[in-house]
Amino acid sequence: MTAERKKNYVIGVDFGTLSARAALVCLEDGTEVSSSAMDYPHGVMTDVLPCGNVAAEPAPRLKPGSAIQDPRDYMEALEGTVRDVMNRSGVDPADVLGIAVDSTASSVLPVTEDGTPLCALDRWNNEPHAYLKLWKHHAAQDQATRIETAAKCVIEAERRSDDQAFDWLARYGNQVSAEWALPKILEVLEDNEELYCSAAYFVEAGDWIVWNLTGRKVRSSCMMGYKYFWTGIDGEDSGGGQGGYPSRDFFEAVDPRLSDFVETKLAGTILPTGSFAGTLTKEAAGLLGLAEGTAVATAIIDAHAALPALGLVGPGKMLMIMGTSTCHIIMDEKEHIVPGISGVVKDGIVPGLYAYEAGQSAVGDMFGWFVDNCVPKTYHDAVATRGITLHAFMEELAAALPPGGAGVVALDWWNGNRSILSNTDLLGAMFGLTLQTKPEEIYRALLEATAYGARVIMDAYRSHGVEIREVYASGGIPGKNPLIMQIYADVLNCPVSAAKNPPSAGLGSAIFAAAASGYYGTVEEAAGRMARQAMVVYTPDPERAKRYDVLFGVYKELHDYFGVQRPDLMKTLKE
Repeated sequence: MTAERKKNYVIGVDFGTLSARAALVCLEDGTEVSSSAMDYPHGVMTDVLPCGNVAAEPAPRLKPGSAIQDPRDYMEALEGTVRDVMNRSGVDPADVLGIAVDSTASSVLPVTEDGTPLCALDRWNNEPHAYLKLWKHHAAQDQATRIETAAKCVIEAERRSDDQAFDWLARYGNQVSAEWALPKILEVLEDNEELYCSAAYFVEAGDWIVWNLTGRKVRSSCMMGYKYFWTGIDGEDSGGGQGGYPSRDFFEAVDPRLSDFVETKLAGTILPTGSFAGTLTKEAAGLLGLAEGTAVATAIIDAHAALPALGLVGPGKMLMIMGTSTCHIIMDEKEHIVPGISGVVKDGIVPGLYAYEAGQSAVGDMFGWFVDNCVPKTYHDAVATRGITLHAFMEELAAALPPGGAGVVALDWWNGNRSILSNTDLLGAMFGLTLQTKPEEIYRALLEATAYGARVIMDAYRSHGVEIREVYASGGIPGKNPLIMQIYADVLNCPVSAAKNPPSAGLGSAIFAAAASGYYGTVEEAAGRMARQAMVVYTPDPERAKRYDVLFGVYKELHDYFGVQRPDLMKTLKE
C-alpha cells in the first residue's frame, strides 16, 4: 500500500470592511481545505465611539463622514479565524509553510514606537483620531482638496525651475482622494496635534498586522504606492528626493509641521508584494496555533489580491471586484497617465507590470440602502410568503423591465465619487421620477447607474492608452445577481466573464504566501497552479446595448454637469 504523499499548505487572511476571512489552502493545487469568517465585534463606527472609556458620558460623537474601527478587532478576528481553520482541518501546523494578509486601504492607524495602537492607551482611548480610519472615512475631504492644490502648486514650481522634474501627481490621476492616507493624517494633525505628535508612526492595517506577526516594521509597496504617493521602484528614487516620496517642499506646503513626515512617521522598510516579510514570532505563533518560524508575506490591498486568485496575472485583463464598493484593476506593460484614476504602480501586483486602480465608492452598499429604506410593506409581505430575499425579489421584478425601466436615470454617488472625479462631497441623485414610478424601476436604475460609472472608468482607461482586451468580475455580487452582470455586459457592450464560484477571499493572499514561502519562485507560478477560474460569460445583446448607448449619454451629461461644472451645488446640499 502506497503511503499518501505529504501535502503542504498556506493560509491567506482577508481583512474586509466588516469581517475577516481566513482560508487554509493546499499549495499543490489551490484546493481550499477549510475556511472561517468572523465579524469585527465593533463593526464600523460612524456616529459614536462606543468602545472608548465606558465611564465617559456621553460617548464621543464622530464627525460627519467618519468611518473608524478598533484595530484590536482585527487581531481578535485573526486569532479566531486562523485557529478555526486549523482546528477544522486537522492539519499539522508544521505543514503550513506561509501566511499572508490583505486588507482594505487606506485604512490608517497611529501607533507607538513598538506598534501599540494609540487607542489602546488610557490617554487616548476616548479620542476618535486614535482609532483606525477605514478606507471609506470621508471626513477629510477638505484636507484632500487642500493637499491637491498644494501638490499642483509645488509641482508647477519644480517644473518651472527644471522641466524634467517628476510630476508624481500625474500617476494618481492628477487628483487627491479623501480615501487616501495623507488627508486622514492631516485631519489628525489639524484636529489634535498632541495626538499626532504622540504617534511614533502611521501604519496601514495590513502592514500593522504583519508587524504583529513578525516583529518587523515592514511596509507594502502596494499600500505605499497607491495610498501614500510613494513612487520609488526597485530601490530607485522616482519621486522627488525622499526615497520615492514627493519632495520635502510638498509636505511643507501642505503644512510646515509635516516637514519631517516621511523620515519620522513613515519610517520602515518597503518591500514588494509577494516578498518575504519575516517569520512568525514565538508569541504570534502561539496566538494563532501555528509553528514559530512560518514565513509571512508582505501585505497587499484586498482588491489587488483578487487578480492572482483568478489567474489574472497578465496585461489587458480588467477585473471589477464588486462588493460594497467596486475596484477596477488592470495591468499593462507600459505606464500611461490616466486622469482621475486612483493610481498606477509598477510591480503593484505582479513584478514587471504596471497595475492601474480605479473604483466606485458605493455599489452593493447602494443596493442595500435601497432595500433597507425604500421598499413598501406590500413587497415585504410578498417576500415573506415566497421565502426569498428582498434583493432576489427586486431583481426578479427589475429583470422584467426594459433598459432604463420607465425612464429613470441615477447618479451612483451615494458614497461620493472615487473615479474619475475623486470627490467625496458628491451626492447620489435620481432623475425621471413620476407619481407612477415603481420601486423596481428605481432599483433597476441604481443597478444601471453603477454600470454607467464603470463605463466612465473603462473609457478613461482606453482613451489614455491602457488596452482592455477582456473584462472580468468577481466579489460578492457577480455570483448572486445575474441581472446586474447582464446589464454590465450590455452597458459596456462587451462580454463580461463573472466568477461562477468566486474563489475564497483568502486565496489571493494565500498565493502571495506561496511565493513568499519559497515553495513557488514567483507569484505568476503560484497563481498558475493555485488559481480558480470557473466563469460564466455574459454577452451583450445588440438591441439593449444600442438603447444603453442613448441612456449612457444622458448619464454622462448629468455626470459632467454635477461632477465637473457645478460640484458646488452638491457640496452646498451636503453642508
